[in-house]
Amino acid sequence: MIKLLPTHITMLCLLLGGVVSAQVERPNATPYTIAATYQKLLKNYPDIVPVEPLQSDKIVYEEDLTYHQVDGVSLKADIYYPKDIAHKTPAVILVHGGGWISGSKENQRVMAQHLAENGFVAMAVNYRLADVAKYPAAIADLNAAVTYLCTSKYPLDTEKIAILGASAGAQLASLVGMKNKHIKAIVNVDGIVSFVHPEAEEGTYAGYWLGGMKADNLEVWEDASPLEFIAPDSPPILFINSAQPRFHAGRDDLIKKYSEWGIYSEVLTFPNSPHSFWLVHPWFEPTVDHTVQFLQKVFK
Repeated sequence: MIKLLPTHITMLCLLLGGVVSAQVERPNATPYTIAATYQKLLKNYPDIVPVEPLQSDKIVYEEDLTYHQVDGVSLKADIYYPKDIAHKTPAVILVHGGGWISGSKENQRVMAQHLAENGFVAMAVNYRLADVAKYPAAIADLNAAVTYLCTSKYPLDTEKIAILGASAGAQLASLVGMKNKHIKAIVNVDGIVSFVHPEAEEGTYAGYWLGGMKADNLEVWEDASPLEFIAPDSPPILFINSAQPRFHAGRDDLIKKYSEWGIYSEVLTFPNSPHSFWLVHPWFEPTVDHTVQFLQKVFK
């Protein structure tokens, strides 16, 4: 009897036309926080100031709530809404970035607080990261957040729910927004909408989260690409982008198709800006302002 070594089995699979998905080594990810981002950007942008939590007597603060439990993991959310509210209001789910491997809802707390001050129910959420569960676990978590919000006690209009994501969170938010019919608007803050578009430059961070590199795992990379799921009934979308082209991958093709279908879209690009601009001043305020203006327009 011939004993096959693992390398022989791999070669045999390839010869027979099978696909062997190589395991992707974990990237050396550093913590993705507001403080760390500020320190990273300060050298090239000496005038920036990190965002800080909003203290306001106009909004209600409910933090570290459990919105879903799955596989022994309790997923937490921070929810903010106007204190004095006369009628049901639009809502926004906020999704943090971090290369699908780091980051937390605390990065989106300040944005959520400012949205609440502008009249929205705002829910900043955690989701399972790549070390805990690979794709599509995060998508399932965000869908659970949508369900939680739709069936919650909060004073929101369930026909006017938006999702906002930043960086990797923007890819997640865009994908959920294209697939979940409860989502009526998307705000994509400097995130790609395709892993397989010619402009895409994603590497090991995406490969680690998606369970294999693109060459070995193309179907999954396509399945995680929001651009693959746009349709004539897709929700309006706002892109708020840095000056870094890498994070625009797939955007222009999406906008072109939206235009053909008559779906509303906007693009705002901050010149001479870094990725993660939304975590520091002077870009935080215009990011909030354009988000509010866009949502007010599509939810009027």
